[in-house]
Amino acid sequence: MNRRVPVFAIHCIDKPMQRELRAATRPDHLAYLESAISQVVLAGPLLDEEGAPIGSMLLVEFPDRKAAVSFAAEDPYARAGLFSSVAVTAWRQVLPRID
Repeated sequence: MNRRVPVFAIHCIDKPMQRELRAATRPDHLAYLESAISQVVLAGPLLDEEGAPIGSMLLVEFPDRKAAVSFAAEDPYARAGLFSSVAVTAWRQVLPRID
C-alpha cells in the first residue's frame, strides 16, 4: 500500500551548549508532537557518541512541503531558538517494501 499523503523528513541540529534549553522546552515539544500525532510517522532525538541529544529527526505526513515547513517552524524547540539548522526534505520509503 502506498502512502496517500507525502512524507517529509525534518532534520534539526541543536546549537552548541543548549542542553538546558532542550530540557526546559521538551515537555512543550512533546505536547506539540502529540497534538499532531496522526501526522507523525516517527520522531526522536539525534544523539552524540555519549547518547546525549544533539538534534531532532522526524518523519511527518503533510500535503506539501510548505505545510511541513510551517509545522517545523511552530515546534516549541524551534520557537525557543534551540536549532542551528533545520532541513525539511521530501522522503519516500523504499525498504522495507510497502505493498
